[in-house]
Amino acid sequence: MTVTQRRGRRIMMTPEELDAFLTEQRTCRVATVSADGRPHVSALWFAWDGTSLWLYSLTRSRRWAQLRADPRLSVLVDDGEQYGELRGAELSGTAVFVGEAPRTGEPCPGLDAVERLFAAKNFGLDAMPHDGRHAWLRLTPDTVTTWDFRKLGEA
Repeated sequence: MTVTQRRGRRIMMTPEELDAFLTEQRTCRVATVSADGRPHVSALWFAWDGTSLWLYSLTRSRRWAQLRADPRLSVLVDDGEQYGELRGAELSGTAVFVGEAPRTGEPCPGLDAVERLFAAKNFGLDAMPHDGRHAWLRLTPDTVTTWDFRKLGEA
């Protein structure tokens, strides 16, 4: 057990590594729970602002309905193909709904920066395209667990 704990600390990402990782990655897996306790996992694009993970979700999705009933969620972002390349982060906490739902583009100063960030990262655009079907969720994580197996090869 002690060996596993030491190894776990050794492969943890530093705050700077985590920030760079979440900034460069595009897709995450979002885990929610239904009223009867069954888990549900779905993939979403996201943006990281250095503090919070921003998710642009369909408002008529199972994920949205489950988070309205129980806002607890866990998000996984991972990368790598071979064992020695694997790295990732699990962020857990409570979803906060931001802006109108569905989002039609009404002025919302709290969304200006994240919408520019998300649009540039995921669409290559300067401004967010609004389709009247999606809305924003913000996860400021209570807990973060990270790993970077590339560090296993380091002395």
